[in-house]
Amino acid sequence: MPGERLTVRATSEIGRFPGAAPPTRVELTIHKNGEKKQEEGGCRRWFRKMCPCCCKRQNSTSRDITDKVELSKILTPDPDPAPAPVPEPTENGEAKEMEEIKLSVSSVDLLSSKTGQNRREHHTDMYHGDELIIRRGQTFQMELELNRPFNADTDKLHLDLKTGPLPLVSKGTHAIIPLVEHLEDECWEAKITEQNGNKIKLSVNSPADAVIGLYGLTVTTCTLKGGAATTHNSGKTVTMLFNPWCEEDTVFLDDEEERKEYVLNDTGRIYYGTEKQIGARTWNFGQFHEGVLDACLFILEKSDMPPSGRGDPINVVRVISAMINAQDDFGVLVGNWSGNYSDGVSPAAWSSSVEILRKYHSSNGTPVSYGQCWVFSGVTTTVLRCLGIPARSVTNFQSAHDTDVSLTTDVYFDESMEPIDVLNNDSVWNFHVWNDCWMARPDLPPGNGGWQAVDSTPQETSQGTFRCGPASVNAIRSGQVYLKHDTPFVFAEVNSDKIYWQRNFDGTFSQIHSEKKAVGHCISTKAVGSDKREDITHLYKHPEGSEEERIAVETASRYGSKPDVYSTPAAEDVCVEVKMEGEGPTMGADAQLSIVVKNLSSQPRRTTLHSQVAVMYYTGVLKNAIKKDEMHVELLPNEEKTIEWVLPYQQYQNQLVDQAALMLTLAGRVTETKQVLANQTTFRLRTPDLIIAPVGEAVVGKEMAAKITFTNPLPRTLKDVVFRVEGLGLQKGHEVVIGDVGSHSTVTVTEHFIPIQPGTRKLVASLDCKQLTQVHGVADIVVLEK
Repeated sequence: MPGERLTVRATSEIGRFPGAAPPTRVELTIHKNGEKKQEEGGCRRWFRKMCPCCCKRQNSTSRDITDKVELSKILTPDPDPAPAPVPEPTENGEAKEMEEIKLSVSSVDLLSSKTGQNRREHHTDMYHGDELIIRRGQTFQMELELNRPFNADTDKLHLDLKTGPLPLVSKGTHAIIPLVEHLEDECWEAKITEQNGNKIKLSVNSPADAVIGLYGLTVTTCTLKGGAATTHNSGKTVTMLFNPWCEEDTVFLDDEEERKEYVLNDTGRIYYGTEKQIGARTWNFGQFHEGVLDACLFILEKSDMPPSGRGDPINVVRVISAMINAQDDFGVLVGNWSGNYSDGVSPAAWSSSVEILRKYHSSNGTPVSYGQCWVFSGVTTTVLRCLGIPARSVTNFQSAHDTDVSLTTDVYFDESMEPIDVLNNDSVWNFHVWNDCWMARPDLPPGNGGWQAVDSTPQETSQGTFRCGPASVNAIRSGQVYLKHDTPFVFAEVNSDKIYWQRNFDGTFSQIHSEKKAVGHCISTKAVGSDKREDITHLYKHPEGSEEERIAVETASRYGSKPDVYSTPAAEDVCVEVKMEGEGPTMGADAQLSIVVKNLSSQPRRTTLHSQVAVMYYTGVLKNAIKKDEMHVELLPNEEKTIEWVLPYQQYQNQLVDQAALMLTLAGRVTETKQVLANQTTFRLRTPDLIIAPVGEAVVGKEMAAKITFTNPLPRTLKDVVFRVEGLGLQKGHEVVIGDVGSHSTVTVTEHFIPIQPGTRKLVASLDCKQLTQVHGVADIVVLEK
């Protein structure tokens, strides 16, 4: 509505960058396009006639800039605004209306120097050039020079950031950034942190799921009373990237050394040869080199993905996988395995991604000749790291190529044991190079985040396009090939059995031999922080020949085109489940769960259960396994056994991350029937509550108290404990410094306050310390009228 006034409040300080100005109150006026302007008063008309040069009529026409790619940022109010001019009375008693100087933007400084605060704090100071390159979910600074000092009582200002050909707020491609008193997380907003005359400095925040890419910036100013707005097109751009340093970003990687390797390292090693003669070559990824970022953004523009889809790294990786090869979409590289490279560059001659990407960009998207798997992988690593997605090149020796989704590598012979060439389409490559990239997978069951396999070499189509991944490496390892994307193909590359078939005289085929260790050897990548080779085979598969590996293979095969390759179980009459007592294990004590195994048959059954428990982030990414066990179980007919599973406190005390979540995985096989047993259970270690007990009568204007009690559940001292307490209508939010709290000690704090609003109010408190998180409490307090 015209003249609608909004008060924007925030409840937390900036917290990310020091030097922010104290909280202020901001009032915003929404003035929609097309609104009727206010009628000009008689005094204004008289003054304009007397002094037309000082009081010109506002032009009734204004440019519509909503369909242009522009970016605007929000200014926060002046902490000490200049007083508005006071109307002077005239001789006949009428107020003499003075025309104020209309606020406008003279210039915008994005503080984008490579050596400046923005680029350094966003880890983008290595990129070529002095444009503003930032990472989402993190504040950045900018300065505006205005035609006069900003006055919070009379002025209104906001920023617009726009990306793509048709920016829309609903699609996340048009960000309207308001001025606020305090910066919150997870939204677009800005705050004035400094004001010096006509200059103001802003701290601007972006959400952790913001669309990545190139934004245009505009700044819009007007008065709180409404009226026509003035828009300043800065002519400058902002490049937004993924942020592995931000916990809320799905590409968050919590190890600083790994971030340096998988995001910031612009050189690497790619492995080739055979498993007994592994060769290594240095590759220049060059993600920060001049022109490379522009080329990566060009690739996104050239793809069919709408800009609104660029906030999801799963979508971005899938598109990059398709665009690096030119097989069906005029992508970056043409694959060639013919041996004839006379009209291009031999794949073996490349040693850098830079020339390839710059050549593709400068030719407006003409595919570059030629590439093979290590070239496709090297360029993919460059593009993903450049955009902010942790990535590495991975080499698999004895790599299978499954052409019929059988999840086996098949070799066919006729009745005379002669190979049937027309059927022998599956192959095993000496080596094949693809990529791992790191991200959470909220689209998959918990535990499948972390490393994801992505392959840009054109081998088989996925949903009609030559691409592959991202496929969860954890899902590949366990044979869960029904989880997207393209998990069956990667599973077959690393862990398929080689099956030999002979044609019978009736035209059918019979298995005559199988090799269970034929593919997936010495899976290699460059080690973190050194040029050594790291073997990561254990991430892709269980040890060859182990029961867990065989279970994974047979589990996967059931979802292939030949589900009967392995004998189906004679019966499925044993079940396993995990139970927890009450509300589950508590922090600071041994975690105890019950594994219940039931034999539903009238025959005895035996099995060996393999258990593994791993620490898990709330995003579903597994950090590391902290305990493994084997349990031999023998069941009489119709017997049920309960096995008490224990995770000692000493094994998890230094391993947990926020939310204190863990995943217990069970796998086994019944000896008599070959039935596969599997179970995954996620649980967390419960933390204690803060107990809040009101003291005295709750009446508006009358002092009362509340006792907050906390008992340390850990057999260790908590260091630097702080309580944060707040109650709307009861008291302002503040901190209470507690200090150290000894093992199993109890601390009580009494809060005194005066309620100012009647009704049911909530007093909330939380505990903050490094050793213990997710501790909080709440009390309902019914406040009576005075």
